[in-house]
Amino acid sequence: MTAIHDLGAAELAAAYRRRELSPVEATAAALARIEACEPALNARYLVAAERALDEARESEARYREGRPHSPLDGVPVTIKDNIATAGTPTPFGTRASDTSVICGVDSPPAARLREAGCVFLGKTTMPDFGMLASGVSSFHGTTRNPWNPARNTSGSSSGAGAAVAAGYGPLALGTDIGGSVRLPAAWCGIFALKPSLGRVPIDPPFLGRVTGPMTRTVDDAALLLDELKKPDARDFMALPPEPLPFAPRLQREPRGVRLGLLLDIGAGLPVDPEIRAAIEDAARRFEAAGCILEPVEPFLEADLFRALDLFFRARLAAQLLDLPSERLAGVLPFVRDWALGAVRASAIEGARALAKLFEMRRRCQEVASRFDYLLTPTLPIPPFAAEDACPNNDLDQPFSHICFTAPFNQSEQPACSICCGYTGDGLPIGLQIVGRRFDDLGVLQMARLFERIRAPLRPWPMG
Repeated sequence: MTAIHDLGAAELAAAYRRRELSPVEATAAALARIEACEPALNARYLVAAERALDEARESEARYREGRPHSPLDGVPVTIKDNIATAGTPTPFGTRASDTSVICGVDSPPAARLREAGCVFLGKTTMPDFGMLASGVSSFHGTTRNPWNPARNTSGSSSGAGAAVAAGYGPLALGTDIGGSVRLPAAWCGIFALKPSLGRVPIDPPFLGRVTGPMTRTVDDAALLLDELKKPDARDFMALPPEPLPFAPRLQREPRGVRLGLLLDIGAGLPVDPEIRAAIEDAARRFEAAGCILEPVEPFLEADLFRALDLFFRARLAAQLLDLPSERLAGVLPFVRDWALGAVRASAIEGARALAKLFEMRRRCQEVASRFDYLLTPTLPIPPFAAEDACPNNDLDQPFSHICFTAPFNQSEQPACSICCGYTGDGLPIGLQIVGRRFDDLGVLQMARLFERIRAPLRPWPMG
């Protein structure tokens, strides 16, 4: 029998409607799972147990009366530290934050889920300012991978990835500006979608930054996205509302779909042989299902990634230089030293870096226009040590392992990560599926197809 904490969102909601399970039981099971796993994982920031149980009881009453707010009413959800929720501080993963400041209102994604009747279990961890693809934080400590606690979760939605894999609840919200929902999804063996920029309203909006669903299944992600994509006037970069739901439209005929297989983007770390083999196996499975597969040549180079690095450094340095010295001292030293390296750059260098980001955007979209979808590794390497900030703790190349994800934030394209296998020592491997701009539904459809044709997954960790 499947444990309650291992049931997906769609399964829970169906059980609620049949009166086989209640939101209170599901919430209690998720809270018990958090208590059991937290000493090993450190994935949660805040757990609001009593408030969550109150929300679950309210949801239970709505089901008794036959008036649930949405298909996700009563389903437990965790929310990343930096997604504002009313009544809690938002420390952004860093000791430099003033945690006496309490949010007065929900951010747009949190507001949509509260309207949907979801049960808010609490907040999940992240690294300082979200500026590491790692689970290391000066505020939260080290978040660990449920598949092997000695290994990293990646980031920056580190706690969200670990929480979903460990069964803290079937739904999680993360944010992604360079891969931050897809990277932990890959190393934690779950599914995550980076929507097209503006598909999910956020506040404040920023170049490349999105909120995305993190779940165990594509179906659950589509249900979550259907709530998140509802309009909110606070996002002045939002796309026009998409009125049709995605969740009922996930079936797709694969025959004739043109897929580009990209195993070398032109920069970053080389792809580990085990990961390459898993991605090639996934591509062959698509081809056997009727898709047309073609190789993609490298189309970026290291200079464009150096520009991205400078842009991110300068963006954070501008924030850090406004902090009083005692708070600046609280920033994780690796992040602080990396960001303040941008102080030596001139405004002209910054302008040139921004121009190169638009060149990166142009090339990504040009390549995508030749195919229906691209297939890539989500990460080129397996998880490194939990305590490491990046590969080899290299301050000059902290993003060498996000070479396949970050470009598609700049190009605003939808992209997901889905588990496609395991390393020899049992760690998950992520396949990234990238679509053309605005084709969020198509990316979900191709991921749903892959769920059907991939090899069976291993049991979830920490059982």
